[in-house]
Amino acid sequence: MSIKDTLAAAKEAHDKDKEQKLREKYMQMAIKEAQKAAAIREVPIGCVIVREGKVIAKGYNRRNTDKSVLKHAEIDAIRDACKKVKDWRLEDCTLYVTLEPCPMCAGAIVQARIPTVVIGSMNPKAGCAGSVINLLDMAGFNHQCEVIRGVLGEETSSLLTNFFKDLRVEKAAQKEAEKADAASEENEESKE
Repeated sequence: MSIKDTLAAAKEAHDKDKEQKLREKYMQMAIKEAQKAAAIREVPIGCVIVREGKVIAKGYNRRNTDKSVLKHAEIDAIRDACKKVKDWRLEDCTLYVTLEPCPMCAGAIVQARIPTVVIGSMNPKAGCAGSVINLLDMAGFNHQCEVIRGVLGEETSSLLTNFFKDLRVEKAAQKEAEKADAASEENEESKE
């Protein structure tokens, strides 16, 4: 390998490292959005949209809070980004999301013509970027996205795992409290 080849390889490695650090920076911002969702007892999913090195929109899951199936992190972020750029096309943007998009969100991403989607964790039950189906790179559509998976995957996955673990513990405690209340009421009724 010549010196020229060695230098070219070193530059390429440096550029890839720099690119990965940028992806992690923006995914960290998406994680902060997901934490906002967790703080209001929503499934912790967060999203940011970046254009020309600047975050132009953010979103987090608010389905239960707003009582709307449409209140997904990606949908909110896409809506806000479109308003910001005054166009429905987001052809020069990158979307970062903590969990692989569902069918609705994947459809919105394709419709908005977002070229690159960066995903933290995959969603084996409803993911539409390769887990169940890959709507983001389907040949029949007029737009396909580059998909980058697993950026801060452990961190995004543990956020979801811990949320659902805490939820199960809460539900079990609530069930026990309801049993205790029912037993107490039965005991009171038998005394009368």
